Amino acid sequence: MTSESAESGAGAASVGSTAAGRATAGPGERSTPPTLLDLTTYLLSRTGKTARGRLADRLARRGLRLWDMAVLAALADFGPHAQRDLVRRLGVDASDMAKVADQLAAAGYVERTRDTADRRRVLVSITADGRTALAELDAEARAVQDAILAPLDAEERRTLHGLLSRVHQGLPGTP
Repeated sequence: MTSESAESGAGAASVGSTAAGRATAGPGERSTPPTLLDLTTYLLSRTGKTARGRLADRLARRGLRLWDMAVLAALADFGPHAQRDLVRRLGVDASDMAKVADQLAAAGYVERTRDTADRRRVLVSITADGRTALAELDAEARAVQDAILAPLDAEERRTLHGLLSRVHQGLPGTP
């Protein structure tokens, strides 16, 4: 323990600072430990959790979830899929995919048909209403993104995106 952290722990409700110049809260006050703030993985996790929560709230207002958006995006970007291929592409449990596809079909966002060559296969394709919904969901996601990334200028956002894309490509199991 450094003398600064010992002092901040010993003071009543006073605010001290760490070696990195960050303010620390006194006992009983909420603050993130500097040890965690020094971990990029922690910052990614907290930022991601906040962004995901905000987007989930916006989608929920429309009666949709993140998986619904993921399915619509996959169908719009890659074309019609056998339902089981969507399971593999998105890494979703088969029973969960069936529920998502049922919900999206009931809303008119996707169409499900039996494959004429193999009646066991269910083909899923996005409808015009699904494309419209996806465009609206994309706008919601971009609004959340803009709010989360507000402290960054345009160049910093491009840099962050590029770096995160490289990290994402390096993750195991990422196509």
